[in-house]
Amino acid sequence: MSAKRTSIHGQWSSRWAFILAATGSAVGLGNIWKFPYIAGENGGGAFVLVYLLCVACIGIPIMMAEILLGRRGRRSPINTMRVLAREGHHHPAWQYLGWIGVLAGFLILSYYSVVAGWALAYVFRAAGGLFSGAGGEQVGEIFTALVSDPERLLAWHTIFVVMTMIVVSRGVQSGLEKAVRFLMPALFLLLAMLVGYAMSTGSFAQGVAFLFSPDFGKLTPAAILIAMGHAFFTLSLGMGAIMVYGSYLPDDASITQTSVTIALADTLVALMAGMAIFPIVFAHGLEPGAGPGLIFQTLPIAFGNMPAGTLFGTLFFVLLVFAAWTSAISLIEPAVAWLVENHGMSRVMASVWAGAITWTVGLGTVFSFNLWADDTLFGLTFFDLLDFATANIILPLGGLFIALFAGWTLSRRVTMEELGLDGIGYQLWYILIRYVAPLAVVIIFLNVVGLLRFG
Repeated sequence: MSAKRTSIHGQWSSRWAFILAATGSAVGLGNIWKFPYIAGENGGGAFVLVYLLCVACIGIPIMMAEILLGRRGRRSPINTMRVLAREGHHHPAWQYLGWIGVLAGFLILSYYSVVAGWALAYVFRAAGGLFSGAGGEQVGEIFTALVSDPERLLAWHTIFVVMTMIVVSRGVQSGLEKAVRFLMPALFLLLAMLVGYAMSTGSFAQGVAFLFSPDFGKLTPAAILIAMGHAFFTLSLGMGAIMVYGSYLPDDASITQTSVTIALADTLVALMAGMAIFPIVFAHGLEPGAGPGLIFQTLPIAFGNMPAGTLFGTLFFVLLVFAAWTSAISLIEPAVAWLVENHGMSRVMASVWAGAITWTVGLGTVFSFNLWADDTLFGLTFFDLLDFATANIILPLGGLFIALFAGWTLSRRVTMEELGLDGIGYQLWYILIRYVAPLAVVIIFLNVVGLLRFG
């Protein structure tokens, strides 16, 4: 029984604390730029409907499975899978599912912290009025000067890693919980302020139409695959973060209700980001680009040429830092928990070791934009290789194995006990986790393989 097993790391003080923490893990840089852009380019409201369906049929069932595994094991993902495999007399190789999560967290944070460092640097550039009156060429030069200077990138990368490790080193309630109790409400407040400003630009209706107006003509099979893939990745599934956070969840908290709440909050942030960004972009006659270009090269032009642009530009990049920070602490927590459990380290020492390794691997990403820019493997820089491998290979494998273990290996008695469901509610989850979610993840994976083979 999970009630007889407790975590040596402590637990969240309430279900609400867990929701804030897990939502913070799910909400990241991708919510601020990627979701609004892909929604607008793939059918607007029609794409959003498909995305929400995919979240319900793929994301939420796998999230419920990952949380129940964590709460059942009450340990780091590696040790949780080892304990559950032994408890159910399953093959010990299932522990490697935990290793997949820890590895994914390490690799993702190693380059995530570099990009988060860009956001940190831009907070001070925006606050200092560097974008005031700047045109496209000037803003492009600012960005190029940042990424082409390895010393600057290294400094911001280091600062962000230290920020993350300070929070993680303080433990569950004193560190993780206190941080998200401040950062998540602040993030929503900042987003609300930016949406409020977007309403005054005169292009709010155009921005909302870009994001929500259904265009079923653009809803191609490729668009559905994009919605399916983003629904999986946006909830931080398959990287051990949700599993280790679940290990700190009180026994009386409903896994179903918390999973649905987290998914809704994550989607709300993405939609609010779109409502904040696109009216500003359209009001200044700019093109809604994708990825870092939108954040670091397009929006600064708008902030530099609008009333109170210095203030709102600064707020926007603070928002980015907060979103990255809450994700970063969840990415490294599985590794820190494992070091504490298996090597008898204190939280502080485990955080130092985990942070040092992450920082070291991150040097490859730092140099990918300057010193190693011409050094590629399969045509990819070190940064591009890590990004591709984690997003398209490691995370789908982690999610697939979570669904297979929870749906096919773990006993119905255990899953029913942890979920607290019976009747039609449990049967619905059981069908989704056994058949629908694994099939969807395999389709996503095969689509990636097809892209690799046929370009």
